[in-house]
This record gives sequence, C-alpha cells and structure tokens, in this order.
Amino acid sequence: MDFKALVRAALKARENSYSPYSGFKVGAAVLCGDRIFTGCNVENAAYGETVCAERVAVLKAVSEGERVISAVAIAGGGEKLEKTFPCGSCRQVMAEFAKPDTPVITAISEDDFEVYDLGGLLPNIFNL
Repeated sequence: MDFKALVRAALKARENSYSPYSGFKVGAAVLCGDRIFTGCNVENAAYGETVCAERVAVLKAVSEGERVISAVAIAGGGEKLEKTFPCGSCRQVMAEFAKPDTPVITAISEDDFEVYDLGGLLPNIFNL
C-alpha cells in the first residue's frame, strides 16, 4: 500500500480547510479499493455543526457507492503541522466501513508519518 500517496492527498485536502475559528486545519484521505476520497474540516459559527475532515472523506466515499475503507490518512495542525488523531465520532464512523486492522496514518509530511490500526485507536468497537 502506498501510504505516501495517501498522505499527499490528505496534505492537499488540508489546504481547503475552512477553519476561521480554531485556525486548526485538517485534511483527510480515505482509500477505497483504488480510489482516494478526500475531505477537510469545515467549521461553523455554531461549533457543534463543525464537521471533521475524516467524516467528510468517509461520507464522500460512501455517497459514491464505496462500502469498504482500506486506509485513512490524516494531516492537521495550526501554524505548524502536527500529528492529528481522529476524534471518537470519526473513529466510530470509520469503524462502520473499516476493519479493526485498517491502517490509520497520522502525518506531518509524506516522509514523516506514523501508522496505527483502527482497532488500536478504537478498542472494543461498537457494532450491531
């Protein structure tokens, strides 16, 4: 699996972040088969209506008919890039379409990233 290509896509998606309130830009890329879907965080003055980059990317994939996530990359940060982890809601949304051993990549650059398993980030995943 080419993690660097997925990280590059997340970094590029980060550029589209709408984050005027926090200044914390996040980009995500979701790999489904041979297709990459990207998303960025979109903040709202009513903070609870903000949508995370990871959920945007997953929902774009699902809305295009995908149902299996192979990997996820996340790039985020404020003034400087920081390794950014998905929130609990995003982890649960990813778990709906990914297996516990699905790689979740947190990236600063295409050469500086760490890989985790979704199951390690969300132990005892809730499912029906």
